[in-house]
Amino acid sequence: MITISSRAAGLAVAASLLLAGSAYAQTPSPSASPAPAATPAPTTKSGKPRSAASMECSKEADAKGLHGRERKKFRSECKQQAKDAAAPASK
Repeated sequence: MITISSRAAGLAVAASLLLAGSAYAQTPSPSASPAPAATPAPTTKSGKPRSAASMECSKEADAKGLHGRERKKFRSECKQQAKDAAAPASK
C-alpha cells in the first residue's frame, strides 16, 4: 500500500520535472537571437553561383516545357545571346 508521504514525494518530483522542462522551453529575448541569414544565390553542382541570365533562360525553358537535349541546347543558345547582348553595352 502506498503511503501519503510517498505519493507527495512522487508528486513533488513530477512537478519539478514539469517546471524544469518549461524553463528550457522559453524562447530567448529578441536581442539575443541572431539576424536571419540572407538567402544565398542558387548554385551549380560545382558550387559557382548562377548568373541572372542563366536563371532567366531556365525559366524560359520551363515555360516552353523543354527537357533533355532540347533544354540544354536552348539554354546554351539563350545564355550566349544574353552574353552577346551585354557585350556591346559594356564597350
